[in-house]
Amino acid sequence: MEDHDVLAAIVGKNITRLRKAANLTQLELAEKLNYSDKSISKWEQGNGIPDVRILMQLADLFGVSLDDLVREHEEKEVLPKTARLRNRVLTVILSSGLCWLVAVCCFVLLGIFWGDYEGMRWKWLSFVFAVPASAVVVIVFSTIWRWKWTRIIAISTLVWTALGCVYLVAYACGQNIWLIFLIGIPLQLLTLFYFVWRKRRKN
Repeated sequence: MEDHDVLAAIVGKNITRLRKAANLTQLELAEKLNYSDKSISKWEQGNGIPDVRILMQLADLFGVSLDDLVREHEEKEVLPKTARLRNRVLTVILSSGLCWLVAVCCFVLLGIFWGDYEGMRWKWLSFVFAVPASAVVVIVFSTIWRWKWTRIIAISTLVWTALGCVYLVAYACGQNIWLIFLIGIPLQLLTLFYFVWRKRRKN
């Protein structure tokens, strides 16, 4: 009986937090579930547990898993999927922005301390190198959060922009080594092959 009461309290706390995060009143949530607001109030107070069908409806409504509703969380843990996605995208953007901030600083410093014609040949490359650096940042976060397609695109971007950086540095030195881009073809194929092979291995 005590376990039931503890579970009811946990579920009630999670429903309350998710409802408030979704900016819903008890009455509005009740209308979406075709229940009375008294039932919502009872659940949130821990005086009862919704049946599995209602729990699944709540999970779909709030964009969380069923486990998120019945497991005890810290205050910041239980977030709707849309909120988590928004936070993660913002993290990637801000982290990539740091790469471009470093590129701007390098450009400015080179302009100050190496402002002659020779410096002009090189300082613009700081922005070129910011592209593969940003791709590395995206690869790291997409690996952590298991964003498969984002990771594939980021790796492909890294391959081609890294080759582009080498080409442009050589071009600034007076060398045209366009054949270096041929290296990108097998690298791109290997990337795609790896993800296809990994998917089949999981299946």
